[in-house]
Amino acid sequence: MNAMVVPPGVAQRAVAWMVELQAQPLPDEVRLAWQQWRDSHPDHERARQRIEAVNGRLRTLGGPQHPAAAAALLTPRSRQRRHAVKTLTVLFFTGGLAWTAQQQLPWRTWTADQRSGDGRRRNVALADGSAVAMNVGAAFDVDYDQHGRRLRLRAGEIVVTTAHDPAQRPFTVRTAQGTLQALGTRFAVRLYEAATQVSVFDGAVELRPARGTPSRTLQAGQQALFGADAIMPSLAADEDSIAWTDGFLIAKGMRLGDFLAELSRYSEVALSCAPEAAGLRVSGSYRLDDVQLVLETVSATLDLNIETRTRFWGRYRSGIRLAPKIFHKTWSVSIFRVT
Repeated sequence: MNAMVVPPGVAQRAVAWMVELQAQPLPDEVRLAWQQWRDSHPDHERARQRIEAVNGRLRTLGGPQHPAAAAALLTPRSRQRRHAVKTLTVLFFTGGLAWTAQQQLPWRTWTADQRSGDGRRRNVALADGSAVAMNVGAAFDVDYDQHGRRLRLRAGEIVVTTAHDPAQRPFTVRTAQGTLQALGTRFAVRLYEAATQVSVFDGAVELRPARGTPSRTLQAGQQALFGADAIMPSLAADEDSIAWTDGFLIAKGMRLGDFLAELSRYSEVALSCAPEAAGLRVSGSYRLDDVQLVLETVSATLDLNIETRTRFWGRYRSGIRLAPKIFHKTWSVSIFRVT
């Protein structure tokens, strides 16, 4: 059996514990009960390890905020908190979030009406004058008729600026988890494996999960993560999260491991770091059109070395790898601390 396989009941209880542990100040009796629960069965400890494995990446959704912290603000035993725990359980224990555009299944993009390639961003003008900025690896379909203006996001991340429509047709974006309706607005939608993240910068957006959970309207300055069954509590939207539309990646105390995962979206090679360096913090504004310069800057700032490893078929000459295009992503860059 896979060492990280966790029974569903244990998984949900572990997430409920995580929400409880967000309380400040944390009572000593709660901390003790949590430790006793962890020690009482190997499955409980495996659940904790699974949460820790995904936790750092999930934290980048809301900058310094976290969906579990928002869930902790809900009334204990309330229906809203139960929905929040259920959604977080899906995120942590069904493969986690598909963090990079490269992790999206290729067939989701090949037949889309609009798509952007690996490492490339695009701006698309729609027939009504609305504008869509596409991050790398994004793909969506367009369905306009006299009844509505509809997009279906298949993969990746987009920023939509809607145009006024004389016919007042509704503008909606559909994902695997549900539908959102724009109410005269500018907003971002990012698709993960088990959830959709929506950030609103102007106007408002109504979220409608696929399985009948009551809808919720996000106002400008808010963001939320939602699954097919529930909407997580709202957090503050961070406009820096869409700095990629201007060709930048902005980090504010981001873990190095998470920073490299995000930067990998714009690189033709895989980026990683040694485990002992993953928790180092990165801050600054970095241009996405020169990933090598970003790596050199970060490594110099954090006193790290860059090691390039190349796996290849065929010939290798002067640092340029000759190979069929299908194997173009077999390089990896590892960053490690100097000892």
